Amino acid sequence: MMTKKIILTGDRPTGKLHIGHYIGSLKTRVAMQNSGEYDPYIMIADMQALTDNARDPEKIRNSLLQVALDYLAVGIDPEKSTILVQSQIPALNELTMHYLNLVSVSRLNRNPTVKNEIQQKGFGQSIPAGFLIYPVSQAADITAFKASVVPVGDDQEPMLEQTREVVRTFNNVYGQDVLVEPEGVFPPKGQGRLPGMDGNAKMSKSLGNAIYLADSEDEITKKVMSMYTDPTHIHVSDPGHIEGNVVFTYLDVFAEDKAKVAELKAQYQAGGLGDVKIKRYLNDVLQAALKPIRERREQYAQDPAAVYEILRQGSAKANVVANQTLTEVRAAIGINYFG
Repeated sequence: MMTKKIILTGDRPTGKLHIGHYIGSLKTRVAMQNSGEYDPYIMIADMQALTDNARDPEKIRNSLLQVALDYLAVGIDPEKSTILVQSQIPALNELTMHYLNLVSVSRLNRNPTVKNEIQQKGFGQSIPAGFLIYPVSQAADITAFKASVVPVGDDQEPMLEQTREVVRTFNNVYGQDVLVEPEGVFPPKGQGRLPGMDGNAKMSKSLGNAIYLADSEDEITKKVMSMYTDPTHIHVSDPGHIEGNVVFTYLDVFAEDKAKVAELKAQYQAGGLGDVKIKRYLNDVLQAALKPIRERREQYAQDPAAVYEILRQGSAKANVVANQTLTEVRAAIGINYFG
């Protein structure tokens, strides 16, 4: 019988998930879950979200259910995947502490992903200590479940490398191969990140340029019709550019009829095709893709208690696994004083 590879992946609960999350990670998770080759642990990383939202815990608490609804709506199946809540796994905190003793402050300061995020969030000199060390907390998340596969975006490679360093250092210092070194699984080229509908390189909640999985039919239509296209394409007869044109970027990702998209691109570049027409086509494509997701989400949303029960059961299962790893880590360090 084939041994399934263990996956660890997840999201920070800071709001509802959008179609960028769907293309960048959720769709891949569902495919991997359904392949039968993997044993996925999917974490709602509320502790990590609190590192820069500690003074607004209600935001995290409210978002927890929203993220869980999005997971279930896209097809993450609690019978095949373990959906867990980070704060409900106490072993992760102790593992983080043991790993911090093996990582220098200068190494944390050099992490390019963290450096970039610190700049984006405008912390200045007031960086929360919990935020600075969150790559080590991520190492605890990954190693607690002995995940060998971690699906991540390209920008998360430095985080994964930090985990691999922790694993190698721990196993070397304590002379035992207790921890498993993970490999990253990255999105196919060109599918790593969906731009915002305003043309910004990143779709995000904070920039207000996202289409959410929970959006109504009317909200999607309104957003699509306001999308950034080609500012030089003033008249229908003008030749248009498809590079940087968000409508065509989305069509490349979501439209199944690739021949039709190629035809529209040729017409647009030649002149004679208006923005309204291509936006209407994109709207039809997105509505078809998102309607079943939205309907499943609405069904689950009718019974929040049942969703919380899924999270409780997933966290209980995850606790058993994480506690076993912690027992092995304590034994390797030699602090299992009382047997």
